[in-house]
Amino acid sequence: MTTHDTRYAALESMLKLAPVVPVVVIHDAAHAVPLARALVAGGTPAIEVTLRTPMALDAIRAIAAEVEGAQVGAGTVLTPRSFNDAASAGARFAVSPGFTPDLLDAADDSPIPLLPGAATASEVMALLERGFALQKCFPAEAIGGKALLRSWAGPLPGARFCPTGGISAANARDYLALPNVVCVGGSWLAPRQAVETGDWAAIEALARAAAAIGQPG
Repeated sequence: MTTHDTRYAALESMLKLAPVVPVVVIHDAAHAVPLARALVAGGTPAIEVTLRTPMALDAIRAIAAEVEGAQVGAGTVLTPRSFNDAASAGARFAVSPGFTPDLLDAADDSPIPLLPGAATASEVMALLERGFALQKCFPAEAIGGKALLRSWAGPLPGARFCPTGGISAANARDYLALPNVVCVGGSWLAPRQAVETGDWAAIEALARAAAAIGQPG
C-alpha cells in the first residue's frame, strides 16, 4: 500500500465513524474543547473546524491535545500554506471547498489526507485522475443535491462523496441513502447561539440524534 493509499484509508475510517461530520466555526478559542467534547460524547467524533476565524488553528491545536476520541480536521483549506498550518496544529485531515493543482500537490506531500471539493463531473474526473476517490460535494443543495449525486453514481462509480452545504437534519437521511455517499457534513450540530451560551448538553443531544441517522428503528 502506498503512502497515498494509507492516508486515504485513514480518511475513510474517520469519515465512517458517524454518518455526520460536524462543520463548526469557532469564534472563541475557549469554546473549542467543551464543544468538541460534547460532539464526541454525542457520537460524532470526526469534527471539521473551518479556518474562517483567526482562532481556528488554536482551536484545532486545543482539541487535538485535550479531547480524547476526537478526530479533528481543518475545513476551508484553500492554499498549501493553510494546509501545512493545519497539519502542524494537529489536524488529522483537511477539507477544501474545491481544489487547485498547488493544493493537490501539497496534499501529495502532506502527512494528512485532503478531502477536496467538486461541483461538476469534470472536477470529479480530475480528482479521480489524481487519486482522490473521496471527495466533498459542495455546495451540495445549490448544485443539484441528491439528484446530482444519484446521476453521478453510474458514470463515476469510483468516486464517493461527503456532501456539504444545505444539509440538515431534515434531508441528511436521504443523502445517506445514496450508494456513493459515505457521510454528510453539517453545521446544524453546533448552532452559534448554543456554542456562545455554552449549552453543551443541547449540542450533545443534536450530535446524538445525528449519529443515529440511518440506524434501524
